[in-house]
Amino acid sequence: MQCHEVDYEIFGDDMQIVEVELDPAETVIAEAGAMNYMDDGIGFETRMGDGARPSGGIMDSLLNVGKRVLTGESIFMTHFTNNGQGKKRVAFAAPYPGKIIPVDMAEMGGELICQKDAFLCAAFGTTTDIAFQRKLGAGFFGGEGFILQRLNGDGMAFIHVGGTVIKRELAPGEVLRVDTGCLAAMTGSVNYDIERAGNLKSMIFGGEGIFLATLRGPGTVYLQSLPFSRLADRVLRAAGPGLGNKKGEGSVLGGLGDMFGDR
Repeated sequence: MQCHEVDYEIFGDDMQIVEVELDPAETVIAEAGAMNYMDDGIGFETRMGDGARPSGGIMDSLLNVGKRVLTGESIFMTHFTNNGQGKKRVAFAAPYPGKIIPVDMAEMGGELICQKDAFLCAAFGTTTDIAFQRKLGAGFFGGEGFILQRLNGDGMAFIHVGGTVIKRELAPGEVLRVDTGCLAAMTGSVNYDIERAGNLKSMIFGGEGIFLATLRGPGTVYLQSLPFSRLADRVLRAAGPGLGNKKGEGSVLGGLGDMFGDR
């Protein structure tokens, strides 16, 4: 299925928004809850899945729902369609600090493998699926990379990565070793596996994780500096046992400041 052709513009730096411009009757699909604002004349409908493939019945629908549950996404996706006259815009916001990456799927060979929570929105016609790794080691020890999401299509897709994004072009046979959580996305031509991170001492005390992802070219790889799991872990550690309790950091008054807080 040929994807709809959409234009776009990205705003912001660390908390970005992508505005997608739709011609009449054009549609963009997005994760539930990703929409930020939209022009009058754009209609939206929540559906089960991307809607790009004809339904094969109840069992096929249930299978697709199960796949989205495995990737940690909502079982529903929202379809935004320009039902008015002239061009209309709808905007989608990043869920946490990082970068929105516009990807021309045609230039990527029609396939992109990304981290399970990276997908933000895409032109209608893009299909979303899960990509289990062929090797058992990658399945058991891949961490954040255990279940990856596969995008297929020939239009624009937008993914979100945490922190700073690094784009690497791997030559045939070139190898890159990365923390499993820092792998944001890659083209389907990249071979992906998991290997042990050095000797036993390094694995236990190195602080870099027990296993690393080994990426072998050719292909394009997107890396992220701040995986959301790492950010969440630091926040929970800082909160300590009294999660949600104020500690007064950053104030010379400390807890006394609460006496003069909002009432």
